[in-house]
Amino acid sequence: MIDLFEKTEKEHNYDVARAMGIYPYFHELTSGQDTVVEIEGKRTIMIGSNNYLGLTSHPEVIAAGLEGLKKYGTGCSGSRFLNGTLDIHKKLEAELAEFLGKEAVVTFSTGFQSNLGIISAIVGMSDYVLCDKENHASIYDGCRLSFGKMVRYQHSDMADLEARLQKVPEECGALIVTDGVFSMSGEICNLPEIVRLARKYGARVMVDDAHGLGVLGAHGRGTAEYYGLEKEVDIYMGTFSKSLASLGGYMASSSRVVEFVKHTSRPYIFSASITPASVQSARKALEILKREPERVRALNDIGDYMRQKLDEAGIKYIPSKTPIVSIFTYEDETAFRACKLLLERGVYVNPVITPATPVGKALIRTSYSATHRREEIDESVEKIKEVWEILGIQ
Repeated sequence: MIDLFEKTEKEHNYDVARAMGIYPYFHELTSGQDTVVEIEGKRTIMIGSNNYLGLTSHPEVIAAGLEGLKKYGTGCSGSRFLNGTLDIHKKLEAELAEFLGKEAVVTFSTGFQSNLGIISAIVGMSDYVLCDKENHASIYDGCRLSFGKMVRYQHSDMADLEARLQKVPEECGALIVTDGVFSMSGEICNLPEIVRLARKYGARVMVDDAHGLGVLGAHGRGTAEYYGLEKEVDIYMGTFSKSLASLGGYMASSSRVVEFVKHTSRPYIFSASITPASVQSARKALEILKREPERVRALNDIGDYMRQKLDEAGIKYIPSKTPIVSIFTYEDETAFRACKLLLERGVYVNPVITPATPVGKALIRTSYSATHRREEIDESVEKIKEVWEILGIQ
């Protein structure tokens, strides 16, 4: 028998990156999330956060979190299934269901856990789950946790999806799962065609709207609102850690589907419930989103402005219509070097490397808040252009 820990002693890519002085992870923030933060004691423009509506530092959201902490304490000391359900959990679920136009909502402790809990409960042993190849890792893990058969289709390839739907046996159920907004590229899924194919073949549709809520649609209700298909999506999944400035996740669906998941989902039943401060923060953020839909427009305007400035600078990126703008570095090592040089110049971005991207198509992922100022974007692009010239990126 070999030593289980033998693998940990081998040299890995993170060891190599550290040795080269270009390791890009676990930088310490010494301030709260905002458009300008302090990282390791230095002023830094933050264009690598999912704080889409700029609400993590909003005084009303902070005050609501403090209210929850003072009234209910630091935690719930149990699962929702048993002693961990507070009245504010149910209020949050009702408010979110009303906002999304669904009969019911169930909340989970994290967004990642939401996908684990939903898919593993819904997809049974004789069922199929059809998964876009570029879906989030939590979707893949939810598929693995289920007893059903996972079938991957080529990214946003509707002909491939149809071909795979045609092979699902008639006696089996099928769930099509897709990101609404793909988190690495900022692309929006082809929901109209997914819905059409689902209805044609009798499948159900689940949209992971982690990066869609607060980002797409006139009111920020997400991908389905963007396309005018709010009644055609069977299950919405989302998270509170992005637009809603908190922590946790949710599923929105029919009352019967929600009740089924609440009574069969192991990640839900056997996890502690969302902390009171997080619940109250999410409720207040949702309230602000509802009363200030102009934040959604401001967010998308700043994304468009970034693309405009990158075009003017001749910097290549993945085209998108969202506040996620991913810029090509092509090689993994170049992405790491770009992150290091930008951080030294006071701009924070995220590297996206293989296997998250194909070989030779590494990226830096940038993302924006409704509260970003154009001067901050101008400064960021100036620094990106400078670094690109140093690294010789075409």
